[in-house]
Amino acid sequence: MDIGINDKDRAKIADALSHMLADSYILYLKTHNFHWNVTGPMFQTLHIMFMTQYTELWNALDLIAERIRSLGHPAPGSYKRYVELSTIEEEESVPSAQNMIRQLVAGQEAVARTARAAFKVADAADDQPTADLLTQRMEVHEKNAWMLRSLLEDGAAPAPVAAKKRKR
Repeated sequence: MDIGINDKDRAKIADALSHMLADSYILYLKTHNFHWNVTGPMFQTLHIMFMTQYTELWNALDLIAERIRSLGHPAPGSYKRYVELSTIEEEESVPSAQNMIRQLVAGQEAVARTARAAFKVADAADDQPTADLLTQRMEVHEKNAWMLRSLLEDGAAPAPVAAKKRKR
């Protein structure tokens, strides 16, 4: 493969994108779960917002996985591997609507941080297509976090949500 990025750099970028894919998939799954299970006075607003966000995430998964493949590496594709790579904790219960919002703010911010870290790897390798993809993802996740955060009653930052430590 000769696309102007050496094998070592392509492997580093693919690894960073694999973390991005895992975080995005876990956030997709959590958002879809909350869409199905949200209740309360904000049901309609949250049900629609969550659907908009999980649909956008679903479409982004393909872009991220295909970029990994374009770099000559396999894209991770199992729940087990996503859980290993992701910094976002899965939710096994049905939290209150406010806790759903808090968790999704934390998840959107986590994906933005993962994208930002991956951007540094891509930028150092002069990989403009990956950098462009990651810039777009950061914009989406930062905007989604802001929109979700605005729904919290006091407008304050969400209560901290435990995040997994990244294994690197």
